[in-house]
Amino acid sequence: MASNHVSYLDPVVLGVACPRNLNYMAKRELFKNSFFAWILYDVGAFPVKRNSADLSAIREAMRRLKKGQPMVIFPEGSRRFDNRPDEAEAGVGFLVSKVGVPVIPAFVKGTDKALPQKAKFIRPRKISVRFGEKIYIERRMPYQDIAKKIMISIRHLSC
Repeated sequence: MASNHVSYLDPVVLGVACPRNLNYMAKRELFKNSFFAWILYDVGAFPVKRNSADLSAIREAMRRLKKGQPMVIFPEGSRRFDNRPDEAEAGVGFLVSKVGVPVIPAFVKGTDKALPQKAKFIRPRKISVRFGEKIYIERRMPYQDIAKKIMISIRHLSC
């Protein structure tokens, strides 16, 4: 599953909206607190070093996907605060191409209002999730083109 990312609530909301247990890549900094790290591991998250080619995280993602475990990926790499999907990182294209799994695009709306960027508490707001049709990727397609195709599908869900 590939989704936009506008709030720290997005992984939780996607996990609730999806009937299957999901796996997540989460920035390594979130695992510094041992209690919070335990929770993250318990819900299927694993750490990834951002702004680098984290080969161990990529191998872990590939291992889980090959075992048939569904995974949420935020192709933009980090949260975007204007609620409009932006350019995707090529890494999502690499991962999808190498494993050969279809992608389900998703668009989360309202989480940026429920938990804005600097907020300390969740506010009651309407939140919705839209899921798109599966996208099948050609294996020889350039990684950045795959990432663009995925982001276009996410953008279509935002309308």
